[in-house]
Amino acid sequence: MRPIVGIISNSYLINDQYPAHANGKMNTDAVAQVCDAIPLTFAADPAVTDIGELLDVFDGFLLTGGRPNVHPEEYGQEETEAHGAFDRARDRVALPLVRACVERGQPVLGLCRGFQEVAVAMGSTLHPEIRDLPGRMNHRMPPDGSIEEKFALRHEVRFTPGGPFACLMGADAVMTNTLHGQGIDVPGPRIRVDGVAPDGTPEAICVDGAPGFALAVQWHPEYNAAADPVSRPLFQAFGNACRAWRAQRMGLRRVS
Repeated sequence: MRPIVGIISNSYLINDQYPAHANGKMNTDAVAQVCDAIPLTFAADPAVTDIGELLDVFDGFLLTGGRPNVHPEEYGQEETEAHGAFDRARDRVALPLVRACVERGQPVLGLCRGFQEVAVAMGSTLHPEIRDLPGRMNHRMPPDGSIEEKFALRHEVRFTPGGPFACLMGADAVMTNTLHGQGIDVPGPRIRVDGVAPDGTPEAICVDGAPGFALAVQWHPEYNAAADPVSRPLFQAFGNACRAWRAQRMGLRRVS
C-alpha cells in the first residue's frame, strides 16, 4: 500500500456562506502523482482533530499555503494591521504537529504558509510585510493575470553549497515562483536557512538535528509539480521519506 500523506486544510466559505475545510487540487495532485502517495485532507481544527491520532494515521504531513497568516502571538509579538488575516484553529493544529513530527522523525514538508509554520514552531519570528524592508523585492502574488502568470518563475533561490537542498536538487541555484507577503525575520535556534532569494529573503529551510525529513520552502512547488524540474525532486524525496516511515511502522507492527 502506498504511504498516506495528511494534507492540512484551510478554513473556507463556499459561496461566502457555507463553512468548509478546503485544500487545493494542486496539492493532492502533487502528492498522488509525484510522491506516489495517497493524499488525504484533515481538518485544521483542534476541536475535531487530535494530534496523536493524526500521527498514528498518516505517514507524513504536507503543510500547504493559505491566505491567513500565523498569528504573531505565536512568536511573542503584538497583532498589527500589517499582519493580515489569521486562522487560529490552524495555528493550534499545525504548530504542535510540526514539533511532534520533528521529535519523532516523521516526515513533514512545509510550503509557503507551511514554511512559516515550520519556522515559527521551531522558534522563529516573522516580518509581516517583507516588501517594506529596505532592499527587499515584492514577493506577493501578482494581483492580475492567469494562473500560469501568477505562478510563473520570478526569481532565483541560491542554496548553501553541499547543503540538503543543493544535494536534493543537484544544483546550487534554481528558479522559483513567489506568492508571499511575510517572511522569516529571526530564524529559531534549530532553523537552518539553506536557500535565499537575491534580496536575502529566506526561501528554503531545514530543521537542524531533526531525525527525519523536515524541510520547508517559501515558494509554491505544488504548481505543475509533475513537470517542474525543481518541484519534482522535492516531492519525490518527501514521498520516499513517507514510504520509509510507513515501512518502518508496518515492520514494528508485525514484530509486536
